[in-house]
Amino acid sequence: AAAWRCPACAEPCAAPRLLPCLHSLCAPCLRRLGRLGEPARAGDATATAATAAAISVLCPLCDAEVALPPGGVGQLPPDYVALGRGRPGCDPCAQGAAVGRCQTCGAALCPFCRQAHRRQKKTASHAVTELESSKDCGQAGRPLFCPSHPSEELRLFCEQCDQPVCRDCVVDRHRQHPYDLASNVVHRHGDSLRVLLESTQQRVSTLEDALSQIDGMGSAVRVRAEAVAAEICLFASGYVKAVEEHRERLLKQLEDLKVQKEKLLHLQKAQLQQLLLDMRTGMEFTERLLSSGSDLEILITKGVVASRLAKLNSIAYSTRPSVDDSIQFSPQERAGQCCGYEVFGAILNKVVDPAKCTLHGEDLCIARQNELTGFTLLCNDSTGEQLRRGGEAVRVTITHKDKKDCAVKPTVCDNGDGTYHVSYSPEEPGLYAVCVCVKGQHVQGSPFTLTVKSKFRKHQGVFHCCTFCSSGGQKAARCACGGTMPGGYQGCGHGHKGHPGCPHWSCCGQVTKSSECLGPPSDSSQRSLLRTVAL
Repeated sequence: AAAWRCPACAEPCAAPRLLPCLHSLCAPCLRRLGRLGEPARAGDATATAATAAAISVLCPLCDAEVALPPGGVGQLPPDYVALGRGRPGCDPCAQGAAVGRCQTCGAALCPFCRQAHRRQKKTASHAVTELESSKDCGQAGRPLFCPSHPSEELRLFCEQCDQPVCRDCVVDRHRQHPYDLASNVVHRHGDSLRVLLESTQQRVSTLEDALSQIDGMGSAVRVRAEAVAAEICLFASGYVKAVEEHRERLLKQLEDLKVQKEKLLHLQKAQLQQLLLDMRTGMEFTERLLSSGSDLEILITKGVVASRLAKLNSIAYSTRPSVDDSIQFSPQERAGQCCGYEVFGAILNKVVDPAKCTLHGEDLCIARQNELTGFTLLCNDSTGEQLRRGGEAVRVTITHKDKKDCAVKPTVCDNGDGTYHVSYSPEEPGLYAVCVCVKGQHVQGSPFTLTVKSKFRKHQGVFHCCTFCSSGGQKAARCACGGTMPGGYQGCGHGHKGHPGCPHWSCCGQVTKSSECLGPPSDSSQRSLLRTVAL
């Protein structure tokens, strides 16, 4: 009979070992398997019993990660199924193919040796059966000997260790372990394997059905694609006269879109090239200074060089193209009237045009110190139409014009509909330069000057008609309007000197109720004004 060949190296092998993935390999191939995450090395001694921890390897046949026993490949079970494939050879003569097996001594016999087996006095009483099934042709009838006790046949099964054992094993390493004859327990373990086999067969059927559905869906996709292509051709053939003009319009729009994308890419390329040139210039100068400059020259020049390199390193730039190539045509999109016919077909890709983006918000150029405020950025395409999607690269910087180290960190919120809300809270009053850029370009109105006023001063007094009424007629109470009354009254009264003639604030004299407090006219009157407030 032909010897079993290893599926990995195709070499004959008499003792294949079974991996946990149920693939069999010869001993040399098993030794060449490297540990998972390490390159394989020829002659790796993974089979040594000293290996305490389990080793994970990749099966070369299915690429599955399998764990070897703690003892290495030597502890893998032999693949008796692989050894039993095909009709075995004759054991006595080792020449002919076996046609029978002796049930007494387990020898496989060819026709000649079978007759001799029956004629010999020593073996005449042995029962010889014909090899009919594949199980009979395999190793099932041959005795298997214990690897620890080669002279003892494996006839028992240790229930605790879940492995076949011999008589010597029972009195040695498996002492006091529950065991039974292998022929008594094989039915129970075989039944559990049959249950698992039935479950696996059901899953195989399910997988085969899924693959069939996938193949069917692939055919449906191809058929559907061909059908849609036919529909497109049919649509293009109709309305020829009206579509001709519409086609020119679409091509013009496509050309404008292409030019816009190319301009953005060219601008990004120019910016990156300039930055690259500046960095190389700085590198060359620094390397030349460090290699050929004296100690004093390095110390004198280091400040300028460090500042320049730090500035170059702090420049933000994108390593990805500023635009993409997503340009699509939709023939189902309504495109209005053309030559008296309603035409369809439009370019769906809308690219943001920074020159068409606008800023909106009340008091866009005015803010208050330590008060949260903001504005809205509206992104439009090259035609001025609002984009209905988000995801644009929006960058906002707010820098104090007089204090270069004073900057406001804004928060940009993408609303997902083409609008972006920018919120910020300035901590210092003064003039700020606000830059709003989309894809590296300024939008309409950017940059602009933001005036941050001091924190809104709330009124500390009362909004009254006069001091006499609000204080209950106290002579010492005063008002910031400066009005007085005869009789020693230091505050204002209706119709008397200094009264503004309308309700006003006692703390600053402002006649508008919602106005900002301007403070008292002098510090000397603060105490009496506060008294009026308390009243």
